[in-house]
Amino acid sequence: MTVLHVSQSDLNGGAARAAYRLHHALLEHGAETRMKVRDKKSDEWTVEGPESKSDKAISLLRPALGDLAMRLQKSSNVNVHTGNWLPSTWSGKLNAADAEVVNLHWVGGETLSIEDIGRIRKPMVWTLHDMWPFCGAEHYTDDDELSRWRSGYSKTNRPASDGGVDLDRLVWQRKCRAWKRPMHIVAPSRWLADCARESSLFHDWEVSVIPNVLDTGFYQPLNRAFSRQALGLPAGRQIILFGAAGGNRDPRKGNDLLLDALTQLASRLDPQNVLCVVFGQSSPQNPCKLAFNTRWMGHVQDDATLALLYNAADVMVVPSRQENLPQTATEPQACGCPVVAFDCTGLRDAVVHRETGYLARAFDTEDMADGLHWILGEANRREALGQSARARALRLWAPEVVVPQYLSIYRSLVEQH
Repeated sequence: MTVLHVSQSDLNGGAARAAYRLHHALLEHGAETRMKVRDKKSDEWTVEGPESKSDKAISLLRPALGDLAMRLQKSSNVNVHTGNWLPSTWSGKLNAADAEVVNLHWVGGETLSIEDIGRIRKPMVWTLHDMWPFCGAEHYTDDDELSRWRSGYSKTNRPASDGGVDLDRLVWQRKCRAWKRPMHIVAPSRWLADCARESSLFHDWEVSVIPNVLDTGFYQPLNRAFSRQALGLPAGRQIILFGAAGGNRDPRKGNDLLLDALTQLASRLDPQNVLCVVFGQSSPQNPCKLAFNTRWMGHVQDDATLALLYNAADVMVVPSRQENLPQTATEPQACGCPVVAFDCTGLRDAVVHRETGYLARAFDTEDMADGLHWILGEANRREALGQSARARALRLWAPEVVVPQYLSIYRSLVEQH
């Protein structure tokens, strides 16, 4: 079985890391697999990126040129928008490759055009890392009965707050025209799979739910005292860990909800016994005022430091309003660290309420504070949750569980082709 994964990057961002991990898990299980990317960060020979100076320059320019086009639209949705306007030669190269299956991943940022995707003639799997494939230009948007991706992007259902050229509608129309051959859609969460099935674009296509693969041999429980010492974190405090991704700039990430929950939690615990640890950015010039002392760990790119962070923490918080199957929720649980999140979207697949963590009522910050207090309030409970989280990670996200599910789909598509 030969598989070619197509992704904007191999390591830059959560979606890229998920694709890269699947690529490696398949290799380790004997499959012939390669990656083709525009932004290569690794030194892996199995990953093909731009090599000449001109190709590297073009790949760097493409996202900026695409963003210029998106400025014609004024949208109230602050999430990333991608038009994938610029043509490339990738469809011809993919069709000429010796791979039996092409597996698309996150291909925003002008990786290849919408029309290029439609020209690929190989059997195709598309692993969804957000909502863009079945939406217009939006990578995340509302999920309700009136969502445009459900009924189609018409002139009459555009939000009144939007202005300029309706690029979301134009991009969606281009997808409808270009994508005539059904692809097999893989969604890591049941929520995203349901969205795909209910979308006007993908409703007739086959959709499977397969979680993102996780190296549970690397992400595993380690000695907490050792982990804290290695990171220079105090031994005697309870540590609440969370990521900074997007901060207040991205309402989807729920930073405002987390701040409120922590403020409420501070009235129930001694703030001197608790430390918040933030990864994903260094201390900003004007940091938001948290209810507890805070340590900013900066951008963490390597798995080794991430594993130490999860093992050093007492609890991980993922306060997002919308998520697929975030690795910031699966990775800590594989390390035996319970997770607190809201009972919404793909987070329902990531956390089992009161078994591997705590699912607060959607966007109820008081309940999120209750969950944090419930976990931090009793050491034995925290340990039991961590053990259950680790066992579930092995059962659902380990390579030996995920890889056969992908291989089964690949073989089925090759047989049908």
